[in-house]
Amino acid sequence: MYLFRERKAVTVAGIMSGTSLDGIDVAIVRIEGSGLASRVQLLHYDSVPLASDLRERLKELCTIEQSSVALVCGMNVYMAERFAEAALAAVERSGLTMDDIDLVSSHGQTVWHIPEADAADPYLVRSTLQIGDISVLAKRTGKPVVGDFRPADMAVGGQGAPLVPYGDLILFRDPLKGRLLQNIGGIGNCTALIPNAQPGDVFAFDTGPGNMVIDQTVYLLSEGRFAYDDGGKWAAAGTPDEALVAELMAHPYFTLAPPKSTGREVFGKSYTAEFVGRARQRGLADADIVATATAFTAESIAEGYRRFVFPRCRIDEVIVSGGGARNKALLRMIAQRLPEQRTMTSGSLGIDDDAKEAVIFALLGNDFMHGICNNLPSATGAAVPTVMGKLALP
Repeated sequence: MYLFRERKAVTVAGIMSGTSLDGIDVAIVRIEGSGLASRVQLLHYDSVPLASDLRERLKELCTIEQSSVALVCGMNVYMAERFAEAALAAVERSGLTMDDIDLVSSHGQTVWHIPEADAADPYLVRSTLQIGDISVLAKRTGKPVVGDFRPADMAVGGQGAPLVPYGDLILFRDPLKGRLLQNIGGIGNCTALIPNAQPGDVFAFDTGPGNMVIDQTVYLLSEGRFAYDDGGKWAAAGTPDEALVAELMAHPYFTLAPPKSTGREVFGKSYTAEFVGRARQRGLADADIVATATAFTAESIAEGYRRFVFPRCRIDEVIVSGGGARNKALLRMIAQRLPEQRTMTSGSLGIDDDAKEAVIFALLGNDFMHGICNNLPSATGAAVPTVMGKLALP
């Protein structure tokens, strides 16, 4: 059995492929210790962009209208092969070899997420599905692989999300400052850390769409020529329709109390197509539509804080990570809505904006191998702490 109980330090390849579908992130991480005492050194970070045809195929996979059991089955192995290629390439570029790697830890690619049971269908119970088969990944890399983290949290009453707050606590807690860690991938999620936070103090939730609506809007308006708004330049050239933003904020998700989570099944292709249609009916220019989508993400983040965070604790700093940290227009809109907090990116604190989630899944895998509970019930709503993950051997 591969267990790290006697190991003082290990080198882990953490793999993250998020709902933004922009690429496969690999972080090569040196970890000393385990649990809250873990000390982390990022040795190397790589991101492999997803080919445009694969990205569109994954979008189809995440829609009821276009998906199929055959496509889910095939893509489960196909994505595992891509994860393995990305991991092997990242290790080579880091100057290490696979002999130096002790473990691979993979989040997988989320296909569907049902945080609450469907009252109309008894078979649609609380559940989640991430693909990228870990057995294939283990055989291709020749290393033990930990993955499929979310189901264990759901099995003890949690929503299986968000999982990143566990790593946020390890990496970013401060003895004096209240901090909000805002990841902006396809979906936005935040972690609130009071000064000197302990596991029971942490609360977190998905704020709503991150880059998902913005990216799909850009894809539609550019007729597939662009997959995202590079640096937020298109949004910066337009003016948001604040009345339309207010209409979008009437979605019932934003008034749900945490713990809560969401995904592409709510704010995906169909939702964005409807939004773009409404914007065009209002006569908005393309730049104004992108600016409105960007303002919607900014407002959903700020409103989540106003409703659920600020009434509970003092926040001094908002620390943004993920692909959204590169969108200057989005960062500006968030900062304008949060005048009493300092808004920055995780890179300013030494954790690469894009690498953070891959680093955290390396931490989750390391703690699995130590037999340490690696969920935060205060964030996911689980009844008890539990060890998340499954192990595949090479």
